[in-house]
Amino acid sequence: MAFERVCAVSEVPEDGALRIELDDVDVAVVQFDGDFYALQDVCSHADFPLTDGDVDEVDGAPTIECALHGSCFDLRTGAPTNLPANKPVPVYPVRVEGDDVLVDVAAPLAAAAS
Repeated sequence: MAFERVCAVSEVPEDGALRIELDDVDVAVVQFDGDFYALQDVCSHADFPLTDGDVDEVDGAPTIECALHGSCFDLRTGAPTNLPANKPVPVYPVRVEGDDVLVDVAAPLAAAAS
């Protein structure tokens, strides 16, 4: 795995998201209930940044909502939890070391289908 530092813990809003523009992909680093997640920052239904949406718990799952059409995505799996999106978004391994958030965009986790 090739983890790279993408931001400081303090840069990610509590129960919110931060857009990180990397060379190959834009990543949404999300903090929810003290846990950190990383996923591709684009809705699979429409080319719209997920970081513009709300982060919340829906039916027991931590999610981020696409502000354009309202689809939510499970932060753990990338799977959409409601329509109109029907395809998952890539999620990436993330870890926190001290005050640094590290993400491995070279090793996307297997996304779950809806």
